Amino acid sequence: MTQDVQIDEAALERLIPAFYDRVRADAGIGPLFNAAVHDWPGHLEKLVAFWSSVMLTSGRYKGSPVAEHLKHKAHITPAMFERWLAIWADTTGELLAPAAAAALQAKAARIAESLQLALFFRLDDPDRRVA
Repeated sequence: MTQDVQIDEAALERLIPAFYDRVRADAGIGPLFNAAVHDWPGHLEKLVAFWSSVMLTSGRYKGSPVAEHLKHKAHITPAMFERWLAIWADTTGELLAPAAAAALQAKAARIAESLQLALFFRLDDPDRRVA
């Protein structure tokens, strides 16, 4: 049942923990997150600040998502991004109004694309083929 919730700090503070509860329980990506994150309350706080900065232009997030993901590059696959986005779509769709969910889903897809380019695309990769 979709609730009529717009994007604000309170909505993000509800959404992010609910979403990461699902991520942590997921057989495909949960093990990676559970191994990588040692302080879940602190990590969730940082993620709320990230999404606040991205969606509300609050400037609360201080950090580098690319650098954080590069630390775990050996364990991340493109399929994991697809799974993360599917869980994100389900969770935002359930907890937020359709327009808010769509906005968060679109932003997450762009961020995922950027992170994948940073993690998996290298100009100096000899196996990369140019058409």
